[in-house]
Amino acid sequence: MTRKIFLFALPIFLALSSFAYAAAASIVVDGSTTVGPIAKSFAAYFSKKYAVRVTVSESGSGNGAKSLINGACSVASMSRAMKSQETAAARSKGITPVPHVIALDGLAIVVHPGNPVRTLTKAQVSNIYRGAVTNWNQVGGPNSRIVVIQRESNSGTEESFRELVIGKGVQIVGNAETQSSNGAVKNRVSTTPAAIGFLGMGFVDRSVKALLLNGIPPTVQNVKNGSYPASRPLYFYTAGYPTGRVKQFIDLSGTADGKKIITELGYINR
Repeated sequence: MTRKIFLFALPIFLALSSFAYAAAASIVVDGSTTVGPIAKSFAAYFSKKYAVRVTVSESGSGNGAKSLINGACSVASMSRAMKSQETAAARSKGITPVPHVIALDGLAIVVHPGNPVRTLTKAQVSNIYRGAVTNWNQVGGPNSRIVVIQRESNSGTEESFRELVIGKGVQIVGNAETQSSNGAVKNRVSTTPAAIGFLGMGFVDRSVKALLLNGIPPTVQNVKNGSYPASRPLYFYTAGYPTGRVKQFIDLSGTADGKKIITELGYINR
């Protein structure tokens, strides 16, 4: 009788074991829309090479941090460093967040290609975003009301923009439009002649024009040498030091294949 029960239960046990192994072997990434293209390309490469399922969500850097803290993801992709309160929340749950710089990026200030303005200073951008400058003719452009585009408050790119360009304490003008992703900002600016926005450099193409900032263009060389005033690292965060497949996924950024992916996407190798 016991043998019959064992033989009956064996297939169920094996099925459950296989499910548990598959779950353990999978990698879940959540966070930044800026880091998203890298994460998704790494996921495709990694899944094909190692037959490991990698899923990527782009809910914003803040939500990526929350997912890591709550154990909902293996890797948090973030376009900014984790905040002190996020680190404290993680430690309160026994989690030590470990940052891994996977690439470098520049924040490009972008306008419609038809806008004749070529360069702005950080002070001018700050004045536009706080509402002190409201017309393009105040900064050498046409007589047209400026349409200000920002990102949602949970965005790491929004945080970086405030810190690197306009100042952390600046109150952005109340009529600024909020877009949910780099792609949405690019689309709005590319179809709105009077708009101004900001993008990770990897998202800049001919549909928008990237301005010089303090007279310096957002180029790979200028980000690498630190001369471009809105440069930043991009991160993968893990709960503690990674091991196994997660470590391999993180380490991909330092391999020849990973560096090629990063470069082809328009980002900059660390």
